[in-house]
Amino acid sequence: MLSDDQVNEIIIDIENVPSGVQSHLSSNLNLAAKMLKNSSFSVVSSISDNDVTDSQIISHQNNKKAKQLLRFSASLNESFAQTLHCPEHVDIDTPCTSHENIQEQKLIASLIPMTSRERIKAIRNQPRTMEEKRNLRKMVDKEKSKQSHRILELNCCTQCLNSISLAYRRSKNCLSELLDSISLWQKTLKVIGGKFGTSVLSYFNFLRWLLKFNIFSFIVTFSFIIIPQFTVAERNTLQFTGLEFFTGAGYFHDTVMYYGFYTNSTIQHRNSGVFYNMQLAYLFTIAACLIICLFSLLFSMATYFRNNFINPHIYSRGITKLIFCWDFTITHERAVKLKQKNLSTEIKENLSEIRQENIKLTLNQQLTRLSVHLAAWVVSTGVAIACCVAVYYLAENNLEFLQSHRNPGAVLLLPFMVSCINLAVPRFYSVFKLVEHYDVPRQEVYVVLIRNIFLKISIIGILCYYWLNIVALAGEQCWETLIGQEIYRLLLMDFVFSLTDSFLGEFLRRIVGTHFITSLSLQEFDIARNVLELIYAQTLVWIGTFFCPLLPFIQMITLFIMFYVKNISLMMNFQPPSKAWRASQMMTFFIFLLFFPSFTGVLCTLAITIWRLKPSADCGPFRGLPFFIHSIYSWIDTLSKRPSYLWVVWIYQNLIGSVHFFFILTLIVLIITYLYWQITEGRKIMIRLLHEQIINEGKDKMFLIEKLTKLQDAEKRANPSSSTLERRDMEEPGPLHGWEHEAASDLRFRRSVQEGNSNA
Repeated sequence: MLSDDQVNEIIIDIENVPSGVQSHLSSNLNLAAKMLKNSSFSVVSSISDNDVTDSQIISHQNNKKAKQLLRFSASLNESFAQTLHCPEHVDIDTPCTSHENIQEQKLIASLIPMTSRERIKAIRNQPRTMEEKRNLRKMVDKEKSKQSHRILELNCCTQCLNSISLAYRRSKNCLSELLDSISLWQKTLKVIGGKFGTSVLSYFNFLRWLLKFNIFSFIVTFSFIIIPQFTVAERNTLQFTGLEFFTGAGYFHDTVMYYGFYTNSTIQHRNSGVFYNMQLAYLFTIAACLIICLFSLLFSMATYFRNNFINPHIYSRGITKLIFCWDFTITHERAVKLKQKNLSTEIKENLSEIRQENIKLTLNQQLTRLSVHLAAWVVSTGVAIACCVAVYYLAENNLEFLQSHRNPGAVLLLPFMVSCINLAVPRFYSVFKLVEHYDVPRQEVYVVLIRNIFLKISIIGILCYYWLNIVALAGEQCWETLIGQEIYRLLLMDFVFSLTDSFLGEFLRRIVGTHFITSLSLQEFDIARNVLELIYAQTLVWIGTFFCPLLPFIQMITLFIMFYVKNISLMMNFQPPSKAWRASQMMTFFIFLLFFPSFTGVLCTLAITIWRLKPSADCGPFRGLPFFIHSIYSWIDTLSKRPSYLWVVWIYQNLIGSVHFFFILTLIVLIITYLYWQITEGRKIMIRLLHEQIINEGKDKMFLIEKLTKLQDAEKRANPSSSTLERRDMEEPGPLHGWEHEAASDLRFRRSVQEGNSNA
């Protein structure tokens, strides 16, 4: 310990310092006074030997106190020296070099020899503001450019690589900022997520994702099919009446909207020598759209699966993010309230999942629920089969009905009946939740989705059978255009029914629940039914793009309108879910349903159309061919006669046209999928083991703290004088003692939380 003479010397040295320096060192003096008053520090240490005597323990603690006071006096003297040598802090005009400037110069000198990536990482880790980091980076670049004139220049390849890397990083940052600034409906989605939770938000995210899909498909078809056809299109002589918006026939029959309007000739203008084969362009454009959609679906499924199924935060429930990660850049009052709502909703969802995991049912309850679920599945399957049979008989007699009724509105009968089924049956399925009583809301949504997808895909399958086996073989003129009109009417009728349901059905339900039958109250948003409407419409668009190339544009408009309609209806007619639950995995399931069976069914339908059906003889780009695929065969035969294009012929014969290639490719994909699945399962097991290890380490620490507490209690009972000193320390606690008390309470709280998690 410091003697009284040493303390007096420190005080004399401080009195000789100017007044500005004394005020600068007041905090250090106060801390020194407190430490000199306290006779002991609480030191947490592990005591392995239980036979140590009390005198040895006291002498050991006194030595530690002396060492800590000596270290403090040394640091205090150092701070005195720094302050005396830098009088700029006390308004003294003595010229001297600032300590901060020296440190900044050293930092710049250490950053200059680093590579670009290491320099960026080092600047990013600095505890500075963004503006200070930008200025620091500019200063480093400036100093480096000055030094580059005094040292040997780098070779050309290295300079090119550095410039390319810098340009890539800048363009990437600019692109990300641009995409964030033009992100569609970003503010609206935040409001929906804060008020209704991630479960309802998943529907609107899925709708926006489909809108981007259709925008891309429209751009591709418009660029490579519609624009070339405009250059050779003839004038339309039909009269526009306005009924075409509902029937899709009449004036629209002779426009670029349908397959039958496109030419089968090779387009050439002004003897430029450039030929545009419309047959190949039509087929390759549709194929390119489908292939890009396929890879987009696979990539999206893999991304959402990685983020939502194997992310380690699902084991910690995201509590760290909720409690400790507040965004201090949010200063606007409305934005702060919205952020608070989002955090509150997410906490409710996490707590709801923890509570649902702890629910355990008896054997009788499990058998009762199993029987109820089985009965509900039998009834729902029977209803779906009955609806499919009704649609089949209605479609089979549709041609005879249209021939006997020349009324233009007669063509709307089949779309009207199909839309009625799609509207009524899913609502009937929603009634089953009153008797099934799922504990986890996500399971209820999955079950309703599977029932609805079975109904809707079965109806689409029956309609495809009707189009490809009855309409295509009936000998009708330009049957491709007839199928395009049927799909257009189905899509439009489904959109009209959705609007009517939103404006009338949901509004009337709110009036009844709030004014007449108050026990019903407001309804909750049916995620499964609304998502299946989107999947059903997108499946029709994919099938109809071959027969009606403008369908992606029509779907793009309907989705844009539906977003605002559903948003207004959601805010006015619905209440937040009664059971909060996280829907982070819902987007993965939505995209999987869109991929299978929706997209795979579309591929099968178009494959049968292209390889097995004969095109119309008087319309369309493939007129006069025995099959659609014969346009590719004739093109390959033409290329085989040109030596410079033999590589294209080889690729087609050995890759695209080879069954063995697709078999090997499928086998490789399955192997990669299996390996990826095993890797994810291994990561899940490792995360669970690490989580258990953290819990066990917490228990070990609590055991050691309890043992140390018992030893300290024994010491107090043995030495009453030391308890008096410790009581004085409690009256004026030092910094180490306060930290020790907080650490002990924190460890006790962690132990209670960990024991609760282990019991769960």
